Amino acid sequence: MDRHTPDQLIHIICGSTGAGKSTYALDLCSAIDGVHLSIDEWMVTLFWDDSPDPIEFEWSMERVNRCETQIWAMALQLTQYRVPSVLDLGFTTKDHRTKFAELAKEAELESQLHFLDLPRKERWERVQQRNKKKGSTFQLEVDREMFNFVEDMWEPPEEDEMAALNGVRVTQ
Repeated sequence: MDRHTPDQLIHIICGSTGAGKSTYALDLCSAIDGVHLSIDEWMVTLFWDDSPDPIEFEWSMERVNRCETQIWAMALQLTQYRVPSVLDLGFTTKDHRTKFAELAKEAELESQLHFLDLPRKERWERVQQRNKKKGSTFQLEVDREMFNFVEDMWEPPEEDEMAALNGVRVTQ
């Protein structure tokens, strides 16, 4: 893992379900003395016990948006102390990644995209293992329906996006 430059304070971690985003984000935090800001941790802690059954997309997204607003506010506070933020927010779509890269630019901060690029079959196998082991990065059980739902939305970064965001492609 490359150490951050003094101005590179916002790290945007993307990859589809099971790519290893949380593990990578935690390792990056250790390497750069950064803070891990995870949407899964916030959502599970704040809202999971109150979620409808079955889970409703609109219900979830309203709460995700609220969490992201607070996560960004925390990231900005951390920059005042030159502490890098590692944003582990899923970043399933180009628009989502672009939004946070633009927020960083507006705040005169450098950002970097980290793309965890693994084949779908391998990611599904990892999800099944994570569901069984419930290790340190486990937040909630992901079934095949949830995996496929996110997979259908997943937009891998293309070369122009990688170049624009100083992207790093990670193949583990």
